[in-house]
Amino acid sequence: MMRSAIFTALAAFPVALATSWEVSVGPNGQLIYYPEFIIADVGDTVNMIFNPKNHTVTQSSFDEPCVPLAGGFSSGFKPVASDSDPELPNFVITVNDTNPIWVHCEQTGHCGQGMVFAINPPSPETSNNTFAAFQLRAIEINGTTSGTPAISVSTPPAQTWATATATVSDATSTWVSTYTSYAGTPEPTFSPGGPVTHNITVGVNGQLAFGPANITAAIGDIVEFTFLAKNHSVVQSSFLEPCTPLADGFNLGFHLVAANTTGPSLSITVNDTAPIWGYCAQTNPVSHCGSGMVFSINAVESGPNNFAAFLGLAEATLVSPNTTSDEGTGGSGGTASASSPQKSNDALPVMKVGNAIVPLALVAIVAALL
Repeated sequence: MMRSAIFTALAAFPVALATSWEVSVGPNGQLIYYPEFIIADVGDTVNMIFNPKNHTVTQSSFDEPCVPLAGGFSSGFKPVASDSDPELPNFVITVNDTNPIWVHCEQTGHCGQGMVFAINPPSPETSNNTFAAFQLRAIEINGTTSGTPAISVSTPPAQTWATATATVSDATSTWVSTYTSYAGTPEPTFSPGGPVTHNITVGVNGQLAFGPANITAAIGDIVEFTFLAKNHSVVQSSFLEPCTPLADGFNLGFHLVAANTTGPSLSITVNDTAPIWGYCAQTNPVSHCGSGMVFSINAVESGPNNFAAFLGLAEATLVSPNTTSDEGTGGSGGTASASSPQKSNDALPVMKVGNAIVPLALVAIVAALL
């Protein structure tokens, strides 16, 4: 009787099996999908899980890897804070046939650095349109094989500093100011009417950013940093080493702030006209500085040591997207291995039962009872 009931239950199951795949979007701060491609069956689902930063999952074509396919799918941008809660956003793709599905990230510069993905790409034995060729095409057409950020980060010449002395006065007082200067820095002046307080938000709008990130302040002005949710810091650095603390520079420390609350406000005083460079030293789970969380005060925008160049140097400190990981199959220059990745250890093979999903392990248990 029991066996009859079991057979009746199994008979109700459709014969089609489906596998649920998991693919990480931008894991560990890298501009990659992991795995980079999969070989799936019709009916399989691919769960694209978004990691920190701001990426997309957008369908494209082999010929135009970094151009959205007309009528194709797109997740839209999914911004994720670095220390987001464990439930990361996702986007599910259902495999309807065995034709290749080509995917890229629409974030500026990401596709051109090789951030592409494929479902069922042809093997080298059957076609030249392999995943490796798709990735290389993305890099050659839209980016650079060096893996550098979209912003030019050629190292400017070293800054030549000098000590200068000037007489500064306002309506009632006169001072003799000794300050640090180099080409392009203005003469020291005080704000009319007294010092001005400039406000910079740390973690503005939940992003890995200071807001504003680049300001101009006079001698005697106060710069106040207000910490918002997450766990950030404000640390002084130097132009050529944006993510390294400056010896004897200021460090306002880490400040863990709960969601939907405002944390402490800490300030520094501007003592001369020399540029001040700074960053957030948080590295868990990805470098905030390498993600672009930097700021400057009195950067000389007319010269090579400007804020955009400083930001580019900071972003260049992130792990190259073409670095081979312990588990990865990718190589440098977009020549990723064409071997098929295996199904994720976390992906549990399942059987579809109407609208329900039944693990095959359960079917195996039932079969063992027969």
